[in-house]
Amino acid sequence: MNTPAGANPATAPEFAIGDRLVGLGHAPLVIAEIGINHEGDPAKAHRMVDDAADAGVECVKIQTHVVEDEMIPNDVVPGNADEPIYQMMQRCALSPQDERELKQHAEDRGMIFLSTPFSRAAADRLAELDVAAYKIGSGECNNYPLVKHIAALGKPVILSTGMNDVASIRPAVDILLEAGVGFALLHCTSLYPTPPEMVRLGALAELGAAFPEAVLGLSDHTTSIYPCLGAVPLGARVLERHFTSDMGWPGPDIPVSSTPEEFGRLVTGSKLIHAALGGSKEILGDEQPTIDFAYASVVTTAPIAKGEPFTEANTWVKRPGTGEIKAADYTTVLGRHATRDLAADDQVRWNDLADD
Repeated sequence: MNTPAGANPATAPEFAIGDRLVGLGHAPLVIAEIGINHEGDPAKAHRMVDDAADAGVECVKIQTHVVEDEMIPNDVVPGNADEPIYQMMQRCALSPQDERELKQHAEDRGMIFLSTPFSRAAADRLAELDVAAYKIGSGECNNYPLVKHIAALGKPVILSTGMNDVASIRPAVDILLEAGVGFALLHCTSLYPTPPEMVRLGALAELGAAFPEAVLGLSDHTTSIYPCLGAVPLGARVLERHFTSDMGWPGPDIPVSSTPEEFGRLVTGSKLIHAALGGSKEILGDEQPTIDFAYASVVTTAPIAKGEPFTEANTWVKRPGTGEIKAADYTTVLGRHATRDLAADDQVRWNDLADD
């Protein structure tokens, strides 16, 4: 099983999202977070579904906003936007029918469809859609009433943990454990964009130690796919980034989004890194063809008559490694006497050495 050093595959948690197993022993689940990058335009959302599918992405995710159940009217402007959050969500919210059609489209393309509910009404809408799992955003990690409502729906949960420490994450985890649902905790830094030095991949080990029941992952807001790739050897098995079909589109999350081409490399790279994990330092049987030409064997460098000693003047080590006596055993040959006549460039065999 492909696991990070020190991990115990026998006790590593895993859960299923539909037919897809998520956990240490499985390649990372890459989530293309469409979010609100569609700006309320279903056609753009459908294009992103197709582009993500063409890139090999297994899972797409949107956000479900029932604005009147999510927030009161306000004029708070997010740090990565230039309009109040209330106005933005009113403009970007998709209708129940829009989301139903988008889910069907994603599933027709063979992908998992997920969404982040930001309210009870949004969670209940997704329950009616029979989503395979729920994503809970970082802002709701310590919204324990909403976490409890979502957990009670009985589906797996992917919980982002940006803006939260272990102490504030623990009550949410306790709710998920009590509900008996599978879950993943995504380390996250809620800065848009996140400077690389603030990603803090070391937090994955802290989360794993504090919550051994959780599958780990990374929700990344940098401007590249590299932190996600770097998180795989550290145990991340859910990788989430914002997705866009066109970096020229408007929207507050576009600057921290990746294109279909980048997501294709993320999918390929994360699978490759996962496949390369685990194992031990030993010689593989499959390396034998390379050993045959790359190793050196003990050979004569001049003719040696029967009874003559092997010395540094008449022997050395040369490739290929098909001789009986490998270079590592060269010193055991020196000073022994030949049991037969040898020509120059003969590979020395063990029975060529007299028992002196």
